[in-house]
Amino acid sequence: MTKLYTVPLPLQSNQSFSERQCGIRPAVKTWQARGIAASRVTFGLMWAVAAWLKWQPEFLNKFLDQVTGAQDGQPQVIREWIGIWASIIRTNPLMFARVEALIETVLAVFLIFGVLSNLTYVVGMLLSLGIWSTAEGFGGPYIPGQSTDVGTGFAYALLFVVFFLISAGCYYGLDQWLTPRLGRFGFLASGTFRRRGGRKIGYAREREASQVK
Repeated sequence: MTKLYTVPLPLQSNQSFSERQCGIRPAVKTWQARGIAASRVTFGLMWAVAAWLKWQPEFLNKFLDQVTGAQDGQPQVIREWIGIWASIIRTNPLMFARVEALIETVLAVFLIFGVLSNLTYVVGMLLSLGIWSTAEGFGGPYIPGQSTDVGTGFAYALLFVVFFLISAGCYYGLDQWLTPRLGRFGFLASGTFRRRGGRKIGYAREREASQVK
């Protein structure tokens, strides 16, 4: 009797380099990858400009005034919400202003170079929502005929979510190199939040053996 032992056939995958390294997204065409990378870098440059403006003395010295000024014309519940944060910032306005400027600087650098992308997107989303719900007053006050948008902070938060979902750091970013080297902490870059299966794409080999009794 002949027994045949085999392992899975080699996977002839058309996956891109970025997918094999980051291991979480379908392959995309070159022009799509470049578009994603360009969008990420452009967004990073926008944050770089915002960070530079926040390092200016005018912002650092009037940070508390900008937060409290967002209460004007707002409903009572929003005024109270902003007031809570204003009371916290009031303990050391300069420190909080510098912390925000520093975080935005780091976000800009990480976006431009595609470093620790998942962490960057989560922090960026939370910071954007924080700015939107305090200094921007949720985009309000909403007055018919005068209010025209919901504020940039909310839009920025959504954009961070989009970049997270498409793993933008995998495309022409340093996460291509960094993700597999972080091991279990690869999820901080552009890795998944769960362990991948034991079989590695592209490394399976066909073996055939027979045993004749």
